[in-house]
Amino acid sequence: MVRVPHILVIDDEAAMRESLSLWLKEEGYYVEAVASGPEAIEKVGKKTWNIALLDLKMPGMDGLEVQREIKKISPETQIVMITAYPSVDTAISAMKEGAYDYIIKPFDPDEVSFMVKKIIEHQDLLLENILLRQRLEEKYQFPDIIGKSDAMQNIFELIRKVAPTIAPVLITGETGTGKELVARAIHGNSTRCHRPFVAVSCGALPETLLESELFGYEKGAFTGAEVTKKGRFEMADGGTLFLDEIGEISPRTQVDLLRVLEEKKLMRLGGTKSIEVDIRIISATNRDLKKAVEDGIFRNDLYYRLNVVSIHLPPLRERKDDIPLLVEEFLRRYNVEMNKRMDSLSPKALAMLMDYDWPGNIRELQNVIERAVVVGRGPRVLPEDLPFIIPGLKKGYPKSLKELEKFHVKVLLEENQWNIRKTAIDLGVDRQTLYNKIRKYDLKREEQRGKK
Repeated sequence: MVRVPHILVIDDEAAMRESLSLWLKEEGYYVEAVASGPEAIEKVGKKTWNIALLDLKMPGMDGLEVQREIKKISPETQIVMITAYPSVDTAISAMKEGAYDYIIKPFDPDEVSFMVKKIIEHQDLLLENILLRQRLEEKYQFPDIIGKSDAMQNIFELIRKVAPTIAPVLITGETGTGKELVARAIHGNSTRCHRPFVAVSCGALPETLLESELFGYEKGAFTGAEVTKKGRFEMADGGTLFLDEIGEISPRTQVDLLRVLEEKKLMRLGGTKSIEVDIRIISATNRDLKKAVEDGIFRNDLYYRLNVVSIHLPPLRERKDDIPLLVEEFLRRYNVEMNKRMDSLSPKALAMLMDYDWPGNIRELQNVIERAVVVGRGPRVLPEDLPFIIPGLKKGYPKSLKELEKFHVKVLLEENQWNIRKTAIDLGVDRQTLYNKIRKYDLKREEQRGKK
């Protein structure tokens, strides 16, 4: 994601604020301007700024005082002092306290532009080095999977053991628990890490499309097949193929998949030539595949081919010790994306998150924190920033997890006029999970109440 550098102009002279802001905006920067030190400190407390252009002589708090406060809140913000000739010595003192440089009034816009570009380039280089160092350090870690609970530590250990092998892995768990993240961690720590990781959502495609997506097709194989296309198996050759929602594939596709796993060869639709493939299969499901085998829905031989090593991801309600860590990571991520500063949660807001049952698991928690960063005014997430606090519930909320979840689902359904798709998105769950909750809590539309 390309981020536009943020610049804060701090000067008590309106003409100076306006001219500097105009010049910098024309250069493509995001600019805000304030007239005093307290206003600047408030802005820095709410948003991340790359550069602050700070007038040295202002009534009330002078530039040196403002610089000290800004550096306490945001050490990474580079400060450029704006000064007149008589106060150059003071500007040099400011540099000794951490200012990047100073410019002397009156100044040339090109001088300001050059200095700003130099600072931004330096910051970009630092960020690039930090990210590179993190990637090197994280090669044998799992930076995208967060958890200190015993359950997650056991999963980390299992990932370390299975990653260097070529054994097929079946990852199970409810929707939103992070199954693809685990699959990517296994691939990233395997000997195939420099080869492709290709993901397919088997439940998102009808049988005919899934077949052509997996195996590819030759030109003319069917109406509309105007060119030859490789399938996901070929794309993943030498690497890892991740088959998400594996429990949704049809009996016919199960047969074709089993044949490829056994023979390590495939044939494109409409093709006549076998193509060898070298892939590792990692699959995932939120269904009980063992029961599907017993019910005759899923092939027994395919199940055992896929389930050489099994990793089960617990739902978030069973690993609530991890919620504070997850919240910290999501806050960090969305603060960066939205240039805001919401560094923590109020005790009551955290208690609400810990009490909630999280039907949509980590995905739902992520959605809640993203919303809180969008609507919150900082510097802490408050109860009113969370979707659990809604009109009619300001004085409290159900103490029972079951009642809280029921109330939350019911209110969102009514807010969305029972639009199942939109409500499922708001909750961070799939539609089937939402239907299950509606049945579980016997929820009905207003006009259906009292009817049998």
